[in-house]
Amino acid sequence: MFVALEAHGWAVCDDLIDTTLAARLHAESRAAWEAGLFHPARIGRGEATARDAGIRGDSILWLDDAPAGAARADFQAWAAGLREALNERYFLGLKREEFHFSHYPVGTAYKKHVDQHRATLHRKISLVLYLNPEWSERDGGELALYGQDDGTTELHRVLPQRARLVVFRSDLVPHEVLPCHKTRWALTGWFRTDPA
Repeated sequence: MFVALEAHGWAVCDDLIDTTLAARLHAESRAAWEAGLFHPARIGRGEATARDAGIRGDSILWLDDAPAGAARADFQAWAAGLREALNERYFLGLKREEFHFSHYPVGTAYKKHVDQHRATLHRKISLVLYLNPEWSERDGGELALYGQDDGTTELHRVLPQRARLVVFRSDLVPHEVLPCHKTRWALTGWFRTDPA
């Protein structure tokens, strides 16, 4: 993972998260969805946030707001270890992480964007973990990664298969979620340099 992250600013890994943990996270996220705990995702930051389904069509549930679950706790412990490894290797000064479950209904997407907000520089490394049990190319919903220089050259498409992990520089890698042809579940978030 580190070699690809250094070379490209992004990496795709299929063996860092156990498929059993991904399945347990999927079950916890579905239960929370069925309990009505998700809310429509918004764009922007602070008081300037807005709901624009034409740009972003998913609904989310922050892990800190989710019901206590063993899978969630196991993932958060694993993520804390990854944060420490990133700090040891790159001296990023990462202090915390924030994650949410995401639910993309059929026909929704998330237009091209960069994860680091213009006004703040706290998000350093983005992470996406896919939870769907089965996914094929005809299901859409790929993560498209674009070149850092002009943001228009597509470099790679990531099929959202269970337990596949994508990490990338929050400030440098434009990306988008392409339209989904079936419901897409993921766990998404960032490693940050600001205190909680």
